[in-house]
Amino acid sequence: MSKDFRLLVKNAKQVVLVCTNGEKFLTGKEMQNIAVIENASLVIGKDGLLKAVGSVDRIDSQFKGASFETIIDASGMCVTPGLIDAHTHPVWAGDRVHEFAMKLAGATYMEVHQAGGGIHFTVEHTRQASEAELLTSLKQRLLRMLRTGTTLVECKSGYGLELDTEVKMLSVIEQARKDLPIGISSTYCGAHSVPKGKTAAEATDDIIKVQLLKLKEKMSNGELHVDNIDVFCEKGVFDLKCTRAILQAGKDMDLQINFHGDELHPMNSAELGAELEALAISHLEEVTDDGIAAMARAKSSAVLLPTTAYILRLKQPRARDMLDAGVIVALGSDFNPNAYCCSMPMVMHLACVNLKMSMKEALAAATINAAYSLGKSHTHGSLEVNKQGDLVILNSSRWEHLIYQFGGHQELIKFVIVKGKVVYENDRTVDY
Repeated sequence: MSKDFRLLVKNAKQVVLVCTNGEKFLTGKEMQNIAVIENASLVIGKDGLLKAVGSVDRIDSQFKGASFETIIDASGMCVTPGLIDAHTHPVWAGDRVHEFAMKLAGATYMEVHQAGGGIHFTVEHTRQASEAELLTSLKQRLLRMLRTGTTLVECKSGYGLELDTEVKMLSVIEQARKDLPIGISSTYCGAHSVPKGKTAAEATDDIIKVQLLKLKEKMSNGELHVDNIDVFCEKGVFDLKCTRAILQAGKDMDLQINFHGDELHPMNSAELGAELEALAISHLEEVTDDGIAAMARAKSSAVLLPTTAYILRLKQPRARDMLDAGVIVALGSDFNPNAYCCSMPMVMHLACVNLKMSMKEALAAATINAAYSLGKSHTHGSLEVNKQGDLVILNSSRWEHLIYQFGGHQELIKFVIVKGKVVYENDRTVDY
C-alpha cells in the first residue's frame, strides 16, 4: 500500500532551519541569527521536498493519521540542512602525496609547479587515465563527502587543459550525477593552468574557439549538463585580459561565472568578477579593499577555502573584513590532490579558528550561502517548506558539536538524507 509521505523525522532536540523567509543568502548580522527550533519534527513528501517543519505537537496534529515510508525518532538529536561544498576538484588520477614533503620543507605552490609538480603532474596522469578509472575514484570520493554530511557539491574539470580530457572529466561528472544520490553542480575549468607548449593567449584562444564550442554542442544535445565556468586568474597563469575573455565567453553560453581569484597575488580578480556579475569568486587570500567593496555591491559571493590556506601556509582570507562589508561569504573544501580534505565539518572548524568566523556564520556559509554561490539557494541550503529534503541528523543535543569536535563528525553524523531518503546511516555501536 502506498504511503502518504516519504519521511517523518520526529522529536528532534533541535532543528536548524538556517532561514525562514526564503532568503537567498545571509550577510553580516543576519548570519548570527540563523533560525533554530527546539523540540521539533519535519515531514518530507514523496517528491523529495520538505512539506512541514515545526514543533512536535504541531506536526503530530497536522499529520495525524498520515502514513510514512520511513520514520526516524530523533530524540536527543539535532537536524541541520545538508552541507554544501562550494568548491572541489574531485576528478583526477595520480595523487601528489610526495609533494607534501616539499611543501613542509618550505617550497611554495609556484616552486612546486615550476619543478614539474602541481597541476601539470596531475594533468599528465589524468590524461592517461581511462574514463572508467576516473569514474571509480570520483564516486569513492563523493561517497566519502556524503558520509561527512555533504549533500550538494561543486565538481570541476581542469586537469585536462585540452578538449578530449576536459570532455572526459565532464562526462565522468555527468555519469556520477546519474549514479549517486549526492547533488552535483558541474564546472568547466579548462583554464586551470596554461598547457605546456602554449602561451596564455594561445590557451585562451583554444578554450574559446575549440573547447567551449564543443561544450556548447554537447550541452545542446543533452550529453552534458555544465553549470559554471572557472578560470585560474593568477600571475603567471591567466591574466585579467585572458580571464575576462574566457569568462565572458562562458557567460554568453549561460554558464554561471564561478572562478579562482586573488589567491597568490593581488590581481584585481574581485573587481573583475563584480564587473562581470560573477556568481562566485574563490580563494581571495590577496583580495583588495576595493575588491571587497565591489563584491558586496555586485552580490558576488566569496567562496573561502580555509583548508587551502592552512595546508599551503598562505595568508588567511580576510573573512571578517568581507563579513563586515556585507559580502556573501560561502565555504568550500577545495578538495584536490594539493589540498586533500573532503570534510565540510573540518572546513567549518578551520573557518572558525583561522578565519575568526563564528559557528553560526560558518554553518550559514556552508549551507544557504554555499547554495547561493552555485545558483541553488532557491532549492537548497535551508530547511524551509518546498525546498529539497536534504538534511543531516547528528547524534548530539546541540548542533554546534558538528563544528566544535574537530574531526569528530565520523561519530556524530547518524543519518545523511537526500530528497527524504536515507543515503547513509552510521551505526558505530560496538558491544564489548
